[in-house]
Amino acid sequence: MDQDKIGLNTVCTHTGELKDELYKGATSPLYMSTSYAFEGVDIKRYPRYFNTPNQLALSEKIAALEHAESAMIFGSGMAAISTALLAFLEAGDHVVLQKMLYGGTYALVTEQFDRFGIGYTFTEGSEPADFEAAIRDNTRVIYFETPSNPLLTITDIAGIAGIAKKHGIVTMIDNTFASPVNQTPIDFGIDVVIHSATKYMGGHSDILAGAVASSAEAMERIFKVARSLGGSLSDYTVWMLERSIKTMGIRVKAQNENAGKMAAYLSGHSDVAAVFYPGLPGHPGHEIAKSQMKGYGGMLSFELGPGLDASGFQKALRLIKPSMSLAGIESTVSSPCKTSHALMPAEERKEQGIADGLIRFSLGIEDFQDLTKDIEQALRTIKGKAVAAR
Repeated sequence: MDQDKIGLNTVCTHTGELKDELYKGATSPLYMSTSYAFEGVDIKRYPRYFNTPNQLALSEKIAALEHAESAMIFGSGMAAISTALLAFLEAGDHVVLQKMLYGGTYALVTEQFDRFGIGYTFTEGSEPADFEAAIRDNTRVIYFETPSNPLLTITDIAGIAGIAKKHGIVTMIDNTFASPVNQTPIDFGIDVVIHSATKYMGGHSDILAGAVASSAEAMERIFKVARSLGGSLSDYTVWMLERSIKTMGIRVKAQNENAGKMAAYLSGHSDVAAVFYPGLPGHPGHEIAKSQMKGYGGMLSFELGPGLDASGFQKALRLIKPSMSLAGIESTVSSPCKTSHALMPAEERKEQGIADGLIRFSLGIEDFQDLTKDIEQALRTIKGKAVAAR
C-alpha cells in the first residue's frame, strides 16, 4: 500500500508489522534470537547491528511516521541523542544548541563535549536570528527542540532549516514533546529527527527507548557510530514498542484535547500565576505553533500563585501522579528542578525562567472533570494547611 495515501492511524497500526506466515496470528511475531546464520543469507543479523527482524520492522514504522527514508531505534532517548550528535561531530567541530533544552541533553554537552574537543554555543533565545548569530566557521550541527522541555517554547522549524541550509549545516530536532502525530519536522526541511520513544511512542510508562529518523545517507552515518557505541534495544522491548505505537495516534489526540482544556482551565484559575502551553492564544509562540503543528500536544507547565506550595500541591493529588517521566496514558506532574532539569545548575535554570515552583503537567486520557476535581481538592488541602500553620 502506498504510504503517502494512508492515514496516520493506519500507519501506526500496519506499517512495518511482521507477518506471522506460520500461524497467521494478528500481531507481529517476536524473534528473540541473539544469534543468526551467516552463511547463505542476505543480511548478517545481530542485535547490536540494529537489524533483527523486529528492529527493522519497527524502524520502518517510525520512518513512515516521520516522513523519513530510514530510522533506527535505541536503548534510550539519550542513546539516540548522543549517537546522532557524535555521528556528525568530531574534535575541532562546533555545535549550536537552543538555550531551552532537556536537562539530559544539556548535561551531555556541558559535561562531555570538552573531553571530545567539540565546541558548543547555547543560543541567547529561540528565534532563527539567535541561532544564526551563534554560527561559527566550524559549526557542523544546529540542535534544538520544539516545543521545549519544560516551558513549551516554540521555535520556527522552517526558519532554522533555512538558516542551516544557507550555511551548509546539519539540523537536528528533538521531536519528543510533539510526537509525529502533531509535528513532522522533515516536511519543514530538518535533517535528523530524534525521539525519546519512552514517551509518546511508548505511551504506557513501561518502555525505555529512543529513535532517530532521517535520510538513508544520514542514517548510514549514524549506524556506523551506533554499532560501536552499542545502544541497541532488546527485541522484546522492540516488540512492546511496536505494539504501543499502534495506538499512538488515538492516544495523543486524546491527550491533546485534555491539555487544551486544562490550559484554558488553569489560565482562568485564581490560584494559578502562569500557564505555559502553545495552544493558548496568549502564548508567544502560538502563531508559529499553529503553522507547524497539527495539534498543540499533551504537555503544559504552570506556576501556582504566591504562597502556594508546589511540592505540597503535588503530594496532595490523589488521581494525578507525581512522577518523573511523561506522556503516559495516566496524567502526571513533576518538578523540573528535581527531575528533568536537576542536572542543570540552579543559576542556569533561573536564567532560563525555570522556577523552582514550576510544575510540568503531562496530560493523560482520563475524563477531564476527574482531573479538575483532583486539582481542586489538592488546592483546598494546601490552602487549609497554610491557614492552620499561621
